Amino acid sequence: MKTIHPKEFKVMALRDCPVPSDMLVCETPQQVADYWRLHIATAPVFNPECECMAVLMLNTRNRVKGHQLLTIGTLDTILVHPREVFRCAIIAAAAKIALAHNHPSGESSPSQADITVTRDLIRAGQLLKIEVIDHVVIGLC
Repeated sequence: MKTIHPKEFKVMALRDCPVPSDMLVCETPQQVADYWRLHIATAPVFNPECECMAVLMLNTRNRVKGHQLLTIGTLDTILVHPREVFRCAIIAAAAKIALAHNHPSGESSPSQADITVTRDLIRAGQLLKIEVIDHVVIGLC
C-alpha cells in the first residue's frame, strides 16, 4: 500500500525570499523572463512539459510584490480566466500585473489564442484599474 505524505505550504513574503535587488523590478520583457527563470521555472510544481502561466503582481513603480503560478495546462493549451488572473492581484493590492507563460515547444512567438487572451485581460484590467503591462511568452526555460 502506498503511503501518502501530507505536504505543507507556507505563504512567504517576498521580502523573505533571497532575491537580487535588480530582480525586484519588472519593466521589460527580459526582466519578466529573468524573474520567470529564477522563481517560476524552479518551483516544485512547475512542469516544463506543459504550458504554465504565472502572474507577477507589481506596485506603481513596477516593483514585484509577489507572484502566483496560476495554472498548469497541457502540452499546448492553458485555461485562463480574468477572474482567476486578477483575484491574486486584488488580494495583493497590486497596481499592475505582468503575465508570463511558457511554450514547451520552445517557440516564443505568441499564438493567436495568446493574443486574444491578452487583449481580453487588458480590457478586464482596465475595468479594475489594474494595468496589464506585458504578457511574455517564454520559449526555452
